Amino acid sequence: MPFDTELTRRLGIAEGFRQEIRKCKKLTNKPFGINITLLPALVPPDYDAYAQVAIDEGIKIVETAGNSPGPIIAKLKKAGCIVLHKCTTIRHAQSAVKLGVDFLSIDGFECAGHVGESDITNFILLSRARQTLKVPFIASGGFADGQGLAAALCLGACGINMGTRFLCTVESPIHQNIKEQIVKAQETDTTLLLRRWRNTTRLYRNRITEQALKVERESPTGEFAEIAPYVSGKRGREVFVNGDPEYGVWTAGQVIGLIHDIPTCRELVARIEKEAEETLRRTTGLWTPSPKL
Repeated sequence: MPFDTELTRRLGIAEGFRQEIRKCKKLTNKPFGINITLLPALVPPDYDAYAQVAIDEGIKIVETAGNSPGPIIAKLKKAGCIVLHKCTTIRHAQSAVKLGVDFLSIDGFECAGHVGESDITNFILLSRARQTLKVPFIASGGFADGQGLAAALCLGACGINMGTRFLCTVESPIHQNIKEQIVKAQETDTTLLLRRWRNTTRLYRNRITEQALKVERESPTGEFAEIAPYVSGKRGREVFVNGDPEYGVWTAGQVIGLIHDIPTCRELVARIEKEAEETLRRTTGLWTPSPKL
């Protein structure tokens, strides 16, 4: 079941969000969920209004991410929604469980976008989640193939969440140039910005991010206004329209180093399933029971 994870980022008003949900309903008769990401912003969106629109439109599964979503979770749960919360630390995951979430997305440091401030990769984070959490969880950050899915399952996850990998598919509504740039990229072609403001974000490395990093490191005042023009969301969104990877900042995970083609979503999912099955069979075949005396 897919999540339309970019809806609330793209739309500035709740009514626009409603129209996007209705558009998605026309495109599929399958269930889908929506994402509400609560992030620091110069002009914060009306997150409560987004939640109300989701409820009004009959959305039953909602992913939340970013700042503490306590009031939003309470509103959604009261309406009978299933809530998934995205976390980058076990501490935050435990807090989300106390707030009433039904399951979790555990995001490793490899992920695109907001990586948190603890820099814990998925090998450790997923294992800690398995040891600690009493609710189901999926793995996010660094996944692009069936081998990764098999690894996540072995570490205790119920499945995986992919963002950057789905950007690079035939159906993805971004410019072909950006898809081809992802295919050419290596795992070293991302960078981290905004750590100075405890809003660390993984982005594709380009001319704009290098300029922004220079401002972040050298600014004597630490005023966010100095870096704001470089990290404009408007310029970042425009990248996906005009196809110029150097035009603005755009999120990409380290998984770009594992992406080498632009398949359809159907082809990608089928391939991942096949690879995961083959990997798990091969792995279980390594175990031979000891003969009983």
